[in-house]
Amino acid sequence: MIKIMFVCHGNICRSTMAEFVLKYMVEKLGIENEFYIASSATSTEEIGNPPHRGTVARLRRAGVSVREHRAVRLRREDYGKYDFIIGMDRWNIKNINVITGGDPEGKVRLLLDFTENARDVADPWYTGDFDATYDDVTAGCKGLLKFLGKI
Repeated sequence: MIKIMFVCHGNICRSTMAEFVLKYMVEKLGIENEFYIASSATSTEEIGNPPHRGTVARLRRAGVSVREHRAVRLRREDYGKYDFIIGMDRWNIKNINVITGGDPEGKVRLLLDFTENARDVADPWYTGDFDATYDDVTAGCKGLLKFLGKI
């Protein structure tokens, strides 16, 4: 089983979107039993909150199931539990490494590093552009599945 943790600042926009998008993609491929997919935050600001309404609206427009979710914070012990810990931006990567105590096994990656256009996924909390975030997340998840040899 491939265990993937998506991480952003608050776990209500980007990482939650990536979690649901990748779950949707692997279900469509019929390989959902090969994956354990979760998401978390580097901060404590949104802990316990549901996904942002903009995230929910954009996922529903795309036909992606929005499941029960409450924001949680990444924990040091998560490093040992996951094969990939994927941040949405470089600031997330810095904070992931602080929380986990570093990345000796090379598990920490930037989502869009799995695409031809490696860069940060903009935070729609600030930009208000959930469509652009969805496009980036979808491209990153497809790139990840290609990297894993699943498509």
